[in-house]
Amino acid sequence: MRPTTRTTVILLFAAWCIDFIDRTVIGVALPAIGDDLGLGHGQLGLVVSVFFLAYALAQLPGGLLADRFGAVRVAVAGLIAWSVFTGLTAAAMSFGALILIRILFGLAQGLFPSAAMKLLTERSTPEERMTANGWVNSSNAVGIVLAMVIAAALIPLLGWRGMFIAISVLGLAITVTFARRMPAPLYPADPTPPSRTTKALLRSPTMWLFSIAFFGYDIIVWGANAWAPSYLQEELGVSASASALLLLPAGLCAAASIIIAGRYSDRIGGRPRPLIVPGMSIATIGVLVLPHVPGVAGFVIVATITVTAAATAYIGAFSVPLKALAPTFSGVGAAMILMGGMVAGVVAPTLFGAIVDSSGWSAAWAALAVGGVISIVTTLFLPRDIEGFRRRVAPELLFTEPTAVTAGKA
Repeated sequence: MRPTTRTTVILLFAAWCIDFIDRTVIGVALPAIGDDLGLGHGQLGLVVSVFFLAYALAQLPGGLLADRFGAVRVAVAGLIAWSVFTGLTAAAMSFGALILIRILFGLAQGLFPSAAMKLLTERSTPEERMTANGWVNSSNAVGIVLAMVIAAALIPLLGWRGMFIAISVLGLAITVTFARRMPAPLYPADPTPPSRTTKALLRSPTMWLFSIAFFGYDIIVWGANAWAPSYLQEELGVSASASALLLLPAGLCAAASIIIAGRYSDRIGGRPRPLIVPGMSIATIGVLVLPHVPGVAGFVIVATITVTAAATAYIGAFSVPLKALAPTFSGVGAAMILMGGMVAGVVAPTLFGAIVDSSGWSAAWAALAVGGVISIVTTLFLPRDIEGFRRRVAPELLFTEPTAVTAGKA
C-alpha cells in the first residue's frame, strides 16, 4: 500500500476499534445493568436496539455531511460526541435515562461510518481498496475482542459504570491522534456534489440491493454479538468475565477472515458472490446449531466458525460499490449500504430478547437464520462484477482514474 493509504488504514483501524469497544461492551454488561436497574430481557434488548435505530437514522445524513463538509471534519465530530455519550452512560439511573443516552450515542456514532469509508476511498487506489478496507474493517472484530477483554477486566474492578467512564477517556485520547495525523487525500472529492446526481445514487435499486444483503449479514452478527455473552452467563453458568474471554477466539478469527477476504476481493475484482454466498451459508447453519451444542467448549467452537464465515460477507457487500463509485459520492454510497446493517441492529437484538422471553433461547438463535437466507438470496440479484455494476448505475456516479496520482507518491 502507498504511505498515504497505510497511514489512513492505521488511523481508521484505531478509530473503528474504539467505535466497536464503545458499542459492544454493553453486551457483556447487560446482566449487571439488568440487575442494577431491574430490567428484563425485552427491555435490555431495547437498550441495544435503540442505539441501532439512532445509528441507522444518522447514516444518510452522515454521508451527506461527509460529502458536503469533508470526511475528516465529520469523522472527528462523531468521535468526540460518541466518546462523551459513552461516559454519560455511567450516569443512567433509570431505564428511560439509559434509553435516551443510547439514542444520543447512536446518533453520534452514526456520523462516523460514511465519513470513514469516504476517507479511505479518497486515500486509496481502486486496485488496493478492498485490501485496505479489509485491514480497516478487521478492527470491527478486534474491537469486539478488546471490548471483551476490557469488560472482563473493568467490570469486576470498577463496575459497569466505571467501565464506561474509562472507555470514554480512551476514545477522546484516540480522537486527538486521529485529527492530527490524517494525511491529505489521493483523490480530493468535490465538497459540493450536485444534488441531482446524489439523488440519482439514492434512487439506485442496485445500491439498495447491496444494502439488503448487508442487512441479512448484520441480522446474524448483531443478534449474536448482543446476546452471546448473556447466553453463556444464563444458560451455561459462566461468569461475566469468563463469558467475555471465551468469545475472544471468535473475534480474532473474524478479524483474520476480514483481512483475507479483503485481499481475495481485490484479486477477483471485487465480485460479491464468492464472498457472500459461502460465508453466509455456513453462518446460517451455525446459528441453527449453536443452542444445541453441548457444553461451553462446543458453543465457543461453533460460534467461532459462525462469525468467521460471516465476516467474509462484510467485504462482499462493499467491494463493488467502493471500487466503482467516484470518491465524491462515496459518503452517501457507503451510508446506503450501512443503513441496511443498522436496521438489522435495530431488529435483531430486540427481537432476539423478546423471543427468549416468549419461546426460549433455541427459538431466538434459530430466528437469526432468516438473516442468512436474506443475504444469500439478495446476492443472487447483485451485479456479478464491477462492469455489471457500471452498467446499472448512472455514468456520472462512477470513478474515472486521473492521469496521475501525485499525493500518494510523496
